[in-house]
Amino acid sequence: MGEFHHNLDEKSRLIIPSKFRNELGEKAIITKGLDKCLFVYSESEWNKLVQKVSNLQFTKKNVRAFERSFIGGASLIEFDKQGRINITSPLVHYANINKECVIIGVNERLEIWSLEEFNNYMKENEDNLSEMAEDIFDASYEA
Repeated sequence: MGEFHHNLDEKSRLIIPSKFRNELGEKAIITKGLDKCLFVYSESEWNKLVQKVSNLQFTKKNVRAFERSFIGGASLIEFDKQGRINITSPLVHYANINKECVIIGVNERLEIWSLEEFNNYMKENEDNLSEMAEDIFDASYEA
């Protein structure tokens, strides 16, 4: 958990805070996330996720489309001595990252957002937070 702001440099490198690097390990996986952000997983979390996806029926069109985007668009990343990762051009374009980024910890993953996309998303959803919490927690208590 946590929120950090860093800039993407001219070589598409981004500093990942040491707090997150320690949790991810030496290598991690970055891919297209949902809502126009990027997801970053440790190798062990990524392997769990891929196992779940591999159990889905590939004959379904939505499953194939998800696999192509989510798994096909993924890259192995390693941290340099300054704690930076290199984000591939397709991922930079997907997330509309120009320079300013927001890096947040969300359960088992990191999310990397362009500052603009993050602010837009938060603004669009701030009024619905109470309703979302009510729906999520009411449903979990009924189970």
